[in-house]
Amino acid sequence: MNACPATFDEMRRVLRDLPGPDLDAQTEIVQRQAVLTKPTGSLGRLEEIAEWLGCWQGRAHPRIERPRVVVFAGAHGVARRGVSAYPPEVTQQMVQNFLKGGAAINQLAAAIDADLRIYELDLEHPTEDFTQAPAMSEERASRAMAYGMMAAEPGIDVLCLGEMGIANTTSAAALCAALFGGTGADWAGPGTGVSGSTLARKIAVIDEALARHKQAIDAHDPLMLLAAFGGEEFAAIAGAVLAARRGRIPVLLDGYACTAAAAVLHAIDRRALDHCRVAHRSVEPGHTRLLEAIGQRPLLELDMRLGEASAAALAVPILKAAAACHNGMATFAEAGVSGKT
Repeated sequence: MNACPATFDEMRRVLRDLPGPDLDAQTEIVQRQAVLTKPTGSLGRLEEIAEWLGCWQGRAHPRIERPRVVVFAGAHGVARRGVSAYPPEVTQQMVQNFLKGGAAINQLAAAIDADLRIYELDLEHPTEDFTQAPAMSEERASRAMAYGMMAAEPGIDVLCLGEMGIANTTSAAALCAALFGGTGADWAGPGTGVSGSTLARKIAVIDEALARHKQAIDAHDPLMLLAAFGGEEFAAIAGAVLAARRGRIPVLLDGYACTAAAAVLHAIDRRALDHCRVAHRSVEPGHTRLLEAIGQRPLLELDMRLGEASAAALAVPILKAAAACHNGMATFAEAGVSGKT
């Protein structure tokens, strides 16, 4: 892979030259699916997943032998506005928990035998409170994108992306409203479990930020909106998604915040997330609205809202099952089974 782009203009040039699916591999997969010992379409979405995996891995026999789970952690200045059930310092504390092996994602990554990586993004210096100024300068946001691109190393079979950052559902809701329209009430939800006056404050903060950045919203530049409303972990996720596309690595997106970060690329090019699947539908209400906006159907629905790539890791066995069925099943001819009359 070439050196990571370092500016928004370079990122835009990469987005104008995205590689497409491997159509030869896709054709071979479709042809093999037609002669496996099962009624056509009887494995449902497993068949679609096998096709998706193969055409983005560039192989007619897809595999999931080297999954990587990545958690990006960022500190949000807007957390000081009291929009979360937890104080801002929990971001750093949870990173230490990840590193010590005590979080849910540690157990889930171990259960699927995945390589788990934790990436911290300048946690000592939170982004700006985006009700007062853009959360990040273009330089800081593009630097975070470039940092995220390093997660998509050659040889990975699937990249599972997630995040950690107190107040990041506030950031996600504001970013989605800026990208796709609406108000704080349309996109905000409980996040870490807020309700009542705290949820009302969260909605008011989002609306304040939308009014503050109306000129940027009207300019319809998704990367500048990422800088205005996103956290550094959002930018890193967008960079990782972009690098995975360049490296032909399928991507599993986790929940609301992770999908919001990737949606920045979709807002630039509707094909930009073709190599991605959303792992689950979060109970965060804005996630359903976001899934509709980007045209994604989640793989799982388990009433989760944890983040930290938890659902992305849970979806990996589904991908493994899809690949195993596609590669290991006998054809009608091989099994001596009569085909459809």
